[in-house]
Amino acid sequence: MRIAFCFPGQGSQDVGMGRAIAERFPEARAVYDEASEAVGYDVAQVCFEGPIEKLTRTDVQQPALVATSLACLRAVDTLGIKPDFVVGHSVGEYSALAAAASLADRDAIALVRERGRAMAEAADRHPGAMAAVLGLEDAIVEELCAGIHNVWPANYNCPGQVVVSGENAAVDRLIEEASARGARKTVKLRVSGAFHSPLVEGAAEILRPALARVSFSSPATPFMSTVTARVEDAQRIGGLLVEQLTGPVKWTQAVRELVQQGVSTFVEIGPGQVLSGLLRRCDRSLRTVSVGDPESLEKLQETLSAA
Repeated sequence: MRIAFCFPGQGSQDVGMGRAIAERFPEARAVYDEASEAVGYDVAQVCFEGPIEKLTRTDVQQPALVATSLACLRAVDTLGIKPDFVVGHSVGEYSALAAAASLADRDAIALVRERGRAMAEAADRHPGAMAAVLGLEDAIVEELCAGIHNVWPANYNCPGQVVVSGENAAVDRLIEEASARGARKTVKLRVSGAFHSPLVEGAAEILRPALARVSFSSPATPFMSTVTARVEDAQRIGGLLVEQLTGPVKWTQAVRELVQQGVSTFVEIGPGQVLSGLLRRCDRSLRTVSVGDPESLEKLQETLSAA
């Protein structure tokens, strides 16, 4: 049995996330303390107490999510469970790299604070929108994007679910055309910008020098990139994290590649269960466990013992 640890991105946050894990495990609490030192404010307080309006801000949400994922990971570490691969969805790639010991926890959290700031600034300069298109084949969504100026595929989440990103009017037009082509549902996302599209190139330019200053170690656990849907080495990681900002998240493709590599169990580490839901839609035969509190650690042990 091969196992992949996977780490969520934006949209998985909730007030109170990580509190129970931090109260039970000193190793987890230490992650929040380190995160607070890295970003200059009390990350634990924001995660545990909110308010949700603050926790939803891109520049706050990203370090909060990564800190919570890494706190949950440190609790998993106490069980002695080791993955065969790590993978992350968007900002979750920073959590995955820390899990693979390619990046120190503190550096990962400091970087995502800069990433969040850069993305917020880019969204202010070039407002845009994102929308999920459900019930159409990926190729049809790609075809629709190709026929509309300034809208692109942004997230390949699972078969039949692609998020598009672009200028407001372009996204509205794509929603109309997707509905006409038979989309089961379209949902505009509550975001401030056209993330994972060329419209936020400014964020990539801001983040590039910060990433260039970081020395990535060779991942101790194979790191599956959701930019390329391939296992990548340390030499390419910095460039891929820049590319990630303006390119699509290839979650579906990365999951398929992991399954090809023999992975049958995915452990989602961090708040929420978004990735577990997407994984089941990718392949119903996969075993998935979400670990975000002490009770779910017990479920993880039971699942792996029964496999």
